[in-house]
Amino acid sequence: MSARTTTSATGTSATSASASSAPPDTSLGGGSPGGRHLGLALFVIAAAQLMVVLDATITNIALPAIRTDLGVSDSGLAWIVNSYALAFGGLLLLGGSAGDLFGRRRMFQAGIAVFTVASLLGGLAPNEGLLIGARILQGIGAALAAPSALALITTTFPAGKPRNKAMGVYAAMGGLGATVGLLLGGVLTDVLDWRWVFFVNIPIGLAVLAGTRTLVEAERHPGRLDIPGAITGTGGLIALVYGITRGGEHGWTDAFTLISFTTAAALLVAFLMLQSRTAHPMMPLRLFKDRNRWGSYATMLFIGAGMFATFYFLTLYMQLILGYGPVKTGFAYLPFSFGMAAAAGISAKLVVRCAPRLIAGPGLLVAAVGMVWFSTLEPDSSYAAHLMPAMFVTALGLGMSFVPMTLGAVSGVAHQDTGIASALLNTAQQIGGAIGLAVLSTIATSAADDRVPEAARALYQGLATKDFTLVSRAGEALTHGYTMAFLAATAMFLAGLAVTAFAINAGRQQPMDPEAAAPAHMG
Repeated sequence: MSARTTTSATGTSATSASASSAPPDTSLGGGSPGGRHLGLALFVIAAAQLMVVLDATITNIALPAIRTDLGVSDSGLAWIVNSYALAFGGLLLLGGSAGDLFGRRRMFQAGIAVFTVASLLGGLAPNEGLLIGARILQGIGAALAAPSALALITTTFPAGKPRNKAMGVYAAMGGLGATVGLLLGGVLTDVLDWRWVFFVNIPIGLAVLAGTRTLVEAERHPGRLDIPGAITGTGGLIALVYGITRGGEHGWTDAFTLISFTTAAALLVAFLMLQSRTAHPMMPLRLFKDRNRWGSYATMLFIGAGMFATFYFLTLYMQLILGYGPVKTGFAYLPFSFGMAAAAGISAKLVVRCAPRLIAGPGLLVAAVGMVWFSTLEPDSSYAAHLMPAMFVTALGLGMSFVPMTLGAVSGVAHQDTGIASALLNTAQQIGGAIGLAVLSTIATSAADDRVPEAARALYQGLATKDFTLVSRAGEALTHGYTMAFLAATAMFLAGLAVTAFAINAGRQQPMDPEAAAPAHMG
């Protein structure tokens, strides 16, 4: 990536705009033509951010309905989530480079267009393979659009109150999008059909595209795209995740499993070699020389691994075992959203008084306690006495960790590298989530199938034939599988805690420049 690129923690790049490029208007209100122009521009960027973040959680709620309609396998269900995360996380830095070279507004438009078309294809998908393909295309679109959104704020909105207000609205979309995704996903799936969790993006995407003329183009920078790096890095991660999921299904000595792991190792080694030698690396290795920085990335990798699995398995548990509908499932997640928001606000104030590890470390310990609580779930567990408090505790712990990790990722970094340093944090979260979900879904499936062969299929068969003995046995087996996955997720958070304790030694932090980073995705 060009040295002058800056990218946020949600994969957003920020390039300093010259005074001459900023519009003279200083109001976001609608009382003047300039105010109306800025108001529309803010809607465009906020709606795009909402759409990208919303997609991370809205699909989770629809997973049981997708499984029923398309006959998706257990591994295929995980790939519906992972395919988006791998494409988005793996190509995020390349998307920032493309914005540098070809123009941020142009790449923003291209990304939103790709995302919108992919959403149409996802909604029309007749089978598992085409749906996963559409999810990959959605991830590519998000990786192209997201790195340009924050940069376009800096070039479109004049410095001061208008830009600060725009930054605040943009950042709020990160948390709001996750909550809206959970609630909207439930309503759309329950009232209409699971396909509408994809179709809903189409009118949003078209509205965003229609309003992009209000955005001020950022200055382009010379350089070149690191295509070999993108191919080897993303390809290696896909091969790794495929090897993990296939190993769980066909055995770890299966020929294709071994080929996948060998391919992953070769591609990832090649990626690292390319990054150390190319003049314009997608991931500058110099960023990993600082222990606080690589410690933050490693910790976020483990956080993503545990957090993605939490949403995935809780959704399946609530709908398949407790019999919740999609709407009830969406509302059941509200304590998680409240806990994350409350803890993030508290940690943002604490970072100027305490060292990051003194905030993130206890936070991860609290999150681990929440996961242990989840691991005690039974087929008839109470929401009020068990699920709700466990959700809130887990969310509090995770919310305490995000701000310190973001600060740790950008602390002490050269100004020209601030953005890409924070972008790598979000990449770590997405990639960690994909790898973690592959590992934990393999654990859950193996544990469940040890008790009842093909437990998920047996549950559906029992429901179809009204064999309630089989339904009970399969439900108990699946619950056992989910609890084993939660225990493994506990280990993920504790591993993050260990990295935080031993690698991160930074002192109190200064408040972060809002243009340097934005909140990480919730799920």
